[in-house]
Amino acid sequence: MSRGSGKGLSLKDKLDGNELDLSLCDLNEVPVRELAALPKATVLDLSCNNLISLPSDFCSLMHLVKLDLSKNRLQQLPLDFGRLVNLQHLDLLNNRLVTLPVSFAQLKNLKWLDLKDNPLDPVLAKVAGDCLDEKQCKQAAVKVLQHMKAIQSEQDRQRQRKLQAEREMEKKREAEQRAKEAQERELRKREKAEEKERRRREYDAQKAAKQEMEKKTKKETVHTRKPASSSRPPQPPRHKPSWSRSVLRVLLFVLFCILCTLAACKLTELQHQPLCVSVNTLYEDVVAALQNHKALQNMLQHNSQQ
Repeated sequence: MSRGSGKGLSLKDKLDGNELDLSLCDLNEVPVRELAALPKATVLDLSCNNLISLPSDFCSLMHLVKLDLSKNRLQQLPLDFGRLVNLQHLDLLNNRLVTLPVSFAQLKNLKWLDLKDNPLDPVLAKVAGDCLDEKQCKQAAVKVLQHMKAIQSEQDRQRQRKLQAEREMEKKREAEQRAKEAQERELRKREKAEEKERRRREYDAQKAAKQEMEKKTKKETVHTRKPASSSRPPQPPRHKPSWSRSVLRVLLFVLFCILCTLAACKLTELQHQPLCVSVNTLYEDVVAALQNHKALQNMLQHNSQQ
């Protein structure tokens, strides 16, 4: 395989104790898988190659203690570069780095750092210094770690403020949502009460209309019956005939018959008939008795006056 990819190289042949020298191999990529198979290689030299970037899985090489990436074309380091927590010596001379990842602050064991000949951010360049000797490179490691920790702390604070603002915003949205839901519940409750009141009014109105219709129908029925009853002439009260009235009628009828018989026997040729003779005799006797009775009354009246 080509040397450009780094694959096909016999890394074990280049391993000298714990040092693995892959410098000047014209590498475009880092053979991470092969390097991971050599945990003894705690010192790795990748200087003087054509590396533009490091793969994300490069940060899994946590066994590295010393790493030389000088004189490549690295434009940035992986975001989780801080996973290389055992790293003590790091050479990034003559690359194209402008900034370092915030996770760089996690390299708590870093004791030596060289960032010369990189187009660093002015603030970072001032913090890193020149690294012209061992002392300056050690100071650069300490100062850069402090600087990156400060950046990390500020980012953490910003993140916390952002999270707090998001929580407050979420609480505000929840409160607004609860208020909105309460308002909607109150509105539904009021609408329900209004609907119930409207239905009750409609029911009362229908009931009143029904009663009014019944009254009107009843009046029309009464008015319809009155002309029929008024067209009839008033009937006189009927009295049941009493027993005394019947007897009186019978007596009057008998008296009438007697008078008719008496008149027939007195005035007609029937007076010589035996029945008429008896009737005339009876009539004369009654008349004589009445006269005697009248004479007796007169005498009694005269005596009473005396």
